[in-house]
Amino acid sequence: MNSREIQRLRLKFISISMLSIFLAMTFIGLTVNAFAYAISRLSVNRVLNRVLSSAEELDEQDMEYDFSITDIFAPEYGRNACYVLSFDADGTQLSIQSNVSNSWEAQMVEQYAADLLESRRRDGEYHGYYYRKAVKESGETLIAFLEGSVIISTQFRILTLTGILGFLGMLITFFLVSHFSGKAIEPEIRNSQRQKQFITNASHELKTPLAVIRANNEMVELLQGESEWTRSTEKQVEHLNGLIQNLVMITRAQEKEDKAALAKVDASRLVCESIESFEAVAAQAGKKLERKVEDGVQIKADESKIRQLATILIDNAIKYCDENGTITVALTSLRGGKGLELAVSNDYAAGEGVDYRRFFDRFYREDASHNIDQGSYGIGLSIAESICEQYRGSIDADWKDGVIRFRCILK
Repeated sequence: MNSREIQRLRLKFISISMLSIFLAMTFIGLTVNAFAYAISRLSVNRVLNRVLSSAEELDEQDMEYDFSITDIFAPEYGRNACYVLSFDADGTQLSIQSNVSNSWEAQMVEQYAADLLESRRRDGEYHGYYYRKAVKESGETLIAFLEGSVIISTQFRILTLTGILGFLGMLITFFLVSHFSGKAIEPEIRNSQRQKQFITNASHELKTPLAVIRANNEMVELLQGESEWTRSTEKQVEHLNGLIQNLVMITRAQEKEDKAALAKVDASRLVCESIESFEAVAAQAGKKLERKVEDGVQIKADESKIRQLATILIDNAIKYCDENGTITVALTSLRGGKGLELAVSNDYAAGEGVDYRRFFDRFYREDASHNIDQGSYGIGLSIAESICEQYRGSIDADWKDGVIRFRCILK
């Protein structure tokens, strides 16, 4: 895993962590507010029930406007304005009681009571007042009102407080997760850099002994003639040289390019040139190479990377295409011209049930002996994946009806 992949994994971890914290805090905030709302409504209902119960026990001559019923309120709402209005069966108001003296508010409550008298609802909230109705056996209707500004403002404060605390919690969590995740991946980034340095140094150091082995092998052939052993030695030296070149290639493919220094290139021309270079190879292998390349496809990239990507995919397709099969190379531009899609497919009858996700693992081989015979190192598709990721793209493989397809997206 290179440093860019580690950073991408870190960002994914931060995103998942923040989403988890957000969901947890949202659940806690909603639970707290729902609980506060339920408790306040229970208290309101208790107050209204007690007001109605006390009013029903009073004699008619005692039901005067200035009658104080403060003592029957729940302690938390003892200072809230409360009104009790009575109406006869014809809807005529008989009396009004309150624990406060406010003629303007009393007139307003009388209007609200008249509006609610014909309503089928027995309780609820109306213009900032909580109300409850009760009908006596005589047909008289009592409507109790409780001024709810304190209750509503309390609920709003709780909602605001939970929102602010949730936001601050998210902010603090983001900085903590970002800081500590950065600290956590530092050893992995150092290991990735050391791995790249090791591959570069090892490839350089291996060239000398391989050159000596090849020279000694050639000297043996001059003195004793070519034999099965010298041919085997030469083949293994070639294989090791190819492997070293591919290791260096994949290390370079993972290096970040300066996008500002890149220019738009004609991807259609580059892919066509790559196809032409393989036409003779495909014909010699008895396979058909077809092209479906859209004209004028352009992308901001390094020419060598586009050639390398096309070469890897076409070479891979020719090597593993069925006998007398067909290889198809297709290139199209993405919608709006913001990138391209390169798809290379070939006949592959034995592809059912294969885990194609593993094809991009470095040194992975579905059939090790077959790959070695074909001169493959199990590293080409890994290089292709690195090139696609370098251009904010992707690569995937799928199989259907005897045809395997590798699809690349570059942006």
